[in-house]
Amino acid sequence: QVQLVESGGRLVQAGGSLRLSCAASGRTFSTYVLGWFRQAPGKEREFVARTGRFGLSTDYEDSVKGRFTISRDNDKNTVYLQMNSLNPEDTAVYYCAARQYVGSRNGNDYDYWGQGTQVTVSS
Repeated sequence: QVQLVESGGRLVQAGGSLRLSCAASGRTFSTYVLGWFRQAPGKEREFVARTGRFGLSTDYEDSVKGRFTISRDNDKNTVYLQMNSLNPEDTAVYYCAARQYVGSRNGNDYDYWGQGTQVTVSS
């Protein structure tokens, strides 16, 4: 099992940038594929980005392509989400999630979740 803790969320102006981090416990970090999801008030949870076990593959929701970048550092047991050109529609609680071996865009496939970090983009 793995414990995930997100950090980095804050208030930012439209057009600004933010880097989220998700630190994981354990010594088997590289066996997990990782994803970022978000949920805005009154809306369903949405897939944002994912990366494979070694960061060699990535996948993004269309609305964030070209603006967000997911990466991971297995030596630090950390996954990141670099967020650029933020707009108010990016306002949400952002969660990192993990599952073993096989990636997915479906949050229901993930077994481990962080508590989330709030990102608020002002207009």
